[in-house]
Amino acid sequence: MTFTTAFLLFDGAEELDVVGPYEVFGVAAMKKPDTRVLTVEPRGVTVRCAKGMRIVPDHSFADVPAIDVLFVPGGKGTREHPERQQMAEWIAHVATKARFVASVCTGAFLVDLAGLTRGKRVTTHWQFTSMLRERGNAQVLDHTRYVRDGNLLTAAGVSAGIDLALWLAGELWGREFAREVTQYMEYDPAPPYRAEV
Repeated sequence: MTFTTAFLLFDGAEELDVVGPYEVFGVAAMKKPDTRVLTVEPRGVTVRCAKGMRIVPDHSFADVPAIDVLFVPGGKGTREHPERQQMAEWIAHVATKARFVASVCTGAFLVDLAGLTRGKRVTTHWQFTSMLRERGNAQVLDHTRYVRDGNLLTAAGVSAGIDLALWLAGELWGREFAREVTQYMEYDPAPPYRAEV
């Protein structure tokens, strides 16, 4: 049986929230023939992301196959998109069968709207932790790269999604496999401006 990781797309999605974790699971799919990675948009139409990148989805909600892991990116579309409620209802439906639902950055607002955060520990981008906390559904953690609470995974923002995806690859297929993916990606961050030099 094919293990499927899907990425929700919508206008205004943050590019790296999608393509960072997609790279992790795309590399995993290269190494594991029983896995696939796909994208889904409510109607199956091309999206324009937050910085202008256009992505053509693989599926619509109507024809997407069964999903084992769902990634929900952030971006202003999570708060302003006219189909937010429809997306939240679909996320809630997918969550009943998926092994994991993961959000990156303000994707946490969509999983919150879907009812998945109630009573859970979560995180989101540092600029939005207070706003998410005001919704009153979850314990929102500050200064945290990613959080697992049951089958709900949340990552702080943008590049933190890569860290979460690598952790999840290790959870699914073992740490050594996740290290192989990390090496393939040349992912060994040494962030600039972290310290005086």
